[in-house]
Amino acid sequence: MSNGDIFLGEVIGTAILILFGAGVVAAVVLKDSKAKDAGWVVIAFGWGFGVLAGAYTAAPLSGGHLNPAVTLGIAVDTGEWDTVHVYVAGQLVGAILGAVLCWLAYFAQFQANAEEDTAQPTLGIFATAPAIRRPVANLVTEIIATVGLVLPVLAFGLTEGLGQSGTAILIVSFLVVGIGLSLGGPTGYAINPARDLGPRLTHAVLPIPNKGTSDWGYAWIPVVGPLIGGTLSGLIFNAAF
Repeated sequence: MSNGDIFLGEVIGTAILILFGAGVVAAVVLKDSKAKDAGWVVIAFGWGFGVLAGAYTAAPLSGGHLNPAVTLGIAVDTGEWDTVHVYVAGQLVGAILGAVLCWLAYFAQFQANAEEDTAQPTLGIFATAPAIRRPVANLVTEIIATVGLVLPVLAFGLTEGLGQSGTAILIVSFLVVGIGLSLGGPTGYAINPARDLGPRLTHAVLPIPNKGTSDWGYAWIPVVGPLIGGTLSGLIFNAAF
């Protein structure tokens, strides 16, 4: 795979991931959406299907990492670092693009939300926030959840035929749903630095009326936690398998 293919694949795949993921949150929380108040289970499956669509689309070009924590875990395990920066750049650009597309798709609903006397902040559509703000606990949650993602992703590569058949991507998609249902409650399960940072940057610059804060005081946790989790996953996998 060339650097150009990797970058393009990660941009396209991550944009699809964020479009579906941010899109399902917008569908559930924004005024006058037909999916209003559909609930957490719908959000978890929406994100899982975003992984499914994005990774299958990106796979022929880049392998479909879509997540710097996954890229980092693979690099730590294999010792191959030459393309890490290309993957991460593509993922961040794709995440920003996907967030913009979500905003455009729900433009009328964003406007309707802003016109309410009780307008709701919109950051949660784009980025994560903790249910209880305790930085150490929030960081630990993100580390654990990311290991729960990246370590199985690395292990799936040992199962003969999963990669060739494309079934591995389907299984990872259901894994993301499971993480959302089981571990998403404390922090909203970023488990992906690009997934949180790119849309948070987008939220900060988009002209969304009454959008509220972008909460930069918390923003380091969904970046650092998954990076630590990805690193630990690579080290554990390399030592154990």
